[in-house]
Amino acid sequence: MLKKKIEEIMNRQVEREGFSSNLYLAMASWAETNGLPGMAQWLYTQADEERLHMLKFIKYINERGGKAVISLFEKPQPDFQDALALFKEVLAHEEFVTESINEIVALTLEEKDFNTHNFLQWFVFEQVEEESSARTILDKIRLLGNNNMYQFDRDIMSLRKPAASAKTPA
Repeated sequence: MLKKKIEEIMNRQVEREGFSSNLYLAMASWAETNGLPGMAQWLYTQADEERLHMLKFIKYINERGGKAVISLFEKPQPDFQDALALFKEVLAHEEFVTESINEIVALTLEEKDFNTHNFLQWFVFEQVEEESSARTILDKIRLLGNNNMYQFDRDIMSLRKPAASAKTPA
């Protein structure tokens, strides 16, 4: 049975993962309408992954005797100055999510909820990958400059980790 404090913070994470999915959808739409179909595809895939993360939290909360709450999500910004600004936002958002996951991990240790602590380890490692991916893309955009994006846009999907990394260990 989940303690109330853990249930509440996990439900907060449900909202944050749902917002993350919507944020990446908004970014994908921007990229697609600005002639960057490769970036759009990368961001659509990212949005799908964030939705799966949200579902993992929902199912875990419910399986542990809690009640997952699905809230409204804040509307993400629809426009970005350029690809560099967009991916700076991706990195900032992933760093925010990492802090959020770390806060939950700290509470599970404080509350001695080792089952939830174990569940969260997948997310801890996932966030390392997410931040690293965003940093790699940012580095490449900085090297190329925003005016030379054609080839990078074409090849961006090759920078994604294999889809198998989205699976939770049994």
